[in-house]
Amino acid sequence: MSGRQAGDDDPRILAIMGSGETAPTMAKVHRALFDRFGRQVPAAIIDTPYGFQENADDLSSRTMEFFATSVGNPVEVASFRSTDVDAVSAATALARIREARYVMAGPGSPSYALRQWRDGPFPEALAEKLRSGGILTMASAAALTLGVVSIPVYEVYKAGEPPTWLDGLDLLGGATGLRAAVVPHYDNAEGGTHDTRFCYMGERRLRVLEDLLPVGVFVLGVDSHTALVLDLEAGLASVAGLGGVTVRVAGRSARFEAGASIPISALGEAARGLAAGQSSEAVHKAALAGSASAEQPVRPAQPMRQETQEIEGTFSAALDEGEVRAAVAALLALDEAINARVRAGEDSPDLDNAAATFQALVVQLGERAANGSGDRRAALAPLVDTLLQLRDAARASKDWRTADLIRDRLAEARVRVRDGPSGPEWVLEMG
Repeated sequence: MSGRQAGDDDPRILAIMGSGETAPTMAKVHRALFDRFGRQVPAAIIDTPYGFQENADDLSSRTMEFFATSVGNPVEVASFRSTDVDAVSAATALARIREARYVMAGPGSPSYALRQWRDGPFPEALAEKLRSGGILTMASAAALTLGVVSIPVYEVYKAGEPPTWLDGLDLLGGATGLRAAVVPHYDNAEGGTHDTRFCYMGERRLRVLEDLLPVGVFVLGVDSHTALVLDLEAGLASVAGLGGVTVRVAGRSARFEAGASIPISALGEAARGLAAGQSSEAVHKAALAGSASAEQPVRPAQPMRQETQEIEGTFSAALDEGEVRAAVAALLALDEAINARVRAGEDSPDLDNAAATFQALVVQLGERAANGSGDRRAALAPLVDTLLQLRDAARASKDWRTADLIRDRLAEARVRVRDGPSGPEWVLEMG
């Protein structure tokens, strides 16, 4: 072990995504992970799992665009498409992984990725990221490589080979002690008339695979558009996204829905409980009971929809009374309520509605500014100054859409904003 070269303040996180790693649902998870650094950091994506595909360049370009525009942190490509690349290219990819604070690998073929990575320096570089500081996100095909064993999905599902296991990288075990086979796309339903759950294996083939598992190894399933975030410093496992995470042993399961936060060790205890014959309900209850004493993010108890309605009412009443500061305070309260739920991993229609309401209230505040009378600059100053404070906060949290909305609404009120070295300044245009 080389020590905390990445900096003592860097998190140590392994994030496992079932699918959708470049979809809007997972963009919120990526942003929450980057927020752990508190700043923009060097980041890299590894193209190995899809390196054999003819559209590999397009996949890399789309992923880079996703991180730059939807996440707000640019990424470089650590390109290692096969062991046939020259030594300089391989060394460059390895250096980018080691320098990056955030590393992600995603779709493609798990068996292909394992062939390229095995017996080389890349597994150790990824393991070092988890030991010394940084965030490693493994999604879809790359997630399959994390466990003790791995499913050769294409070979079984597409080519008809009998269900079997490949040796995995066991990065999960090295970081957490969990002896598991990671199965992303756990709730897959693309088959329609045939069973494609469990990463296209279906129930029949998964039962065959379970019989072939090494002793003490359990199935760790991660649903589509769902992330299992393992905070190695805090010892906590949290579920974010649209689905859940499942611990399965010999056909018996315990499931943890999005929003759950439990000790990482509770996942292994759940597997042992299922193996010992305990009921799914008892295992689930014991895992959640263990989270009560663990340090974890506090999830807001009040429903998001209700809190949004109450804050909107407070805002409207304050605006009607001409209490600009109170109206802005309500806006800030709604912004914090939204951010608190994003940090806790929530992803729901109510959260999207709250974000839309926040933007609508910003519009109302801008319209009030546009309708000012008398000494317009003196009348507008409290509104404009507070709107610019909101814009600064939105830009700091990389909420570019809200920041641009505020600027556009001020422009409609003939308030021209100029960003200078000492901060934003504004002038009132005549006309």
